Amino acid sequence: MTSARVEFVTGEMTLCRPGVDDNTLRAWDAADEGLLEQAWQTLPVGQSRVLVVDDQFGALTLGLSGYAPCTVADSAVLAGALIANAALNPDLPEPPRPLHWQRPPAGPFDLVVMRIPRQAEYLGWLLRWVNSVLGEGGYLLAGGMIKHLPDRSVDLFAGAVTTRAVLPARKKARVVVCQRGPATLAGWPGTWKGYSVPGLPMPVEAMPAVFARDKLDIGTRELLPLIAPVVTQLPEGSRVLDLACGNGVLGLTARACRGDIQVDFSDVSSQAIASVQHNLAGAGGDARSTLFHSDGIDDAAGQYQLILLNPPFHEGGVVGDHIALRLFRDAAEHLAPNGRLLMVGNRHLGYYQTLKRYFGRVEQRGASPRFVVFEARR
Repeated sequence: MTSARVEFVTGEMTLCRPGVDDNTLRAWDAADEGLLEQAWQTLPVGQSRVLVVDDQFGALTLGLSGYAPCTVADSAVLAGALIANAALNPDLPEPPRPLHWQRPPAGPFDLVVMRIPRQAEYLGWLLRWVNSVLGEGGYLLAGGMIKHLPDRSVDLFAGAVTTRAVLPARKKARVVVCQRGPATLAGWPGTWKGYSVPGLPMPVEAMPAVFARDKLDIGTRELLPLIAPVVTQLPEGSRVLDLACGNGVLGLTARACRGDIQVDFSDVSSQAIASVQHNLAGAGGDARSTLFHSDGIDDAAGQYQLILLNPPFHEGGVVGDHIALRLFRDAAEHLAPNGRLLMVGNRHLGYYQTLKRYFGRVEQRGASPRFVVFEARR
């Protein structure tokens, strides 16, 4: 983890991107710079209630520390990043502890500063939610890198909020200035979408920030048939973890195979965790399941006889295997003796050699033209 000194309109800060050693992966981008500059011009410090939405690594929250902002983020990455970056900037006020979508903040706010997400449906959800907390006469500043803006962004803004200005692009980033619109989440059909899975009693549903929420991911499709044969071999009372669980389809499938095992779920997205809670409740509930909103495996999770994993390969617009590497390391540390990791990954990423760094035994269990399924043991 390396840090860099950067100058924003709100002052200089030292920022790092925890969990990666690649010097080219920065903890901020031009969208952060544009949002901070526009926020500074929009409202005076000390006289406004400010909310930051989906800050990535703390640049916005720390950059707006003079406003004593509240911050809410779907990703659990922000909590650790804020701690790390606050330590690098001891002259700044202590940042707030991030809230998430299972415990969102209450309005009204005079200013909402928001990173525009890559997912169109999540953007539509966010804009409607912002309408519920933005005060009358308040402003929403929404910004993102142009190459990462979702399709139909203009239509999504027009259908939810009142756009006052689309600022000129700077350094390939865009900032949009908005005010509250009439659209709300009440009765909006986009909050939940799902699909049916053979062997499960009800459709598996998810909220908008969750990957592949309206159809079964093709990688997951390769892994699903291999779960039951492994689960049936587990000792009685075994613990299973669905890591990077998304809507929880892997863990729910394992849970449907045996009634005596404990199945836990972990994901970096709070909307993913809320989706798993929703799906467990629809399946009759499971008091034995623990859900972790965590970047990786929570230290308190303990050990598991089986970990199921379909690792993501992008974070904040950056595509690569750095997330999978962290998850492989965590899985190796949390496998019980004789425990197994059953995972699927894109063939071109070459996960076999990567897994060999952390596991003594790695075997291929399935394959398709695009994906490979591996079983790894300590």
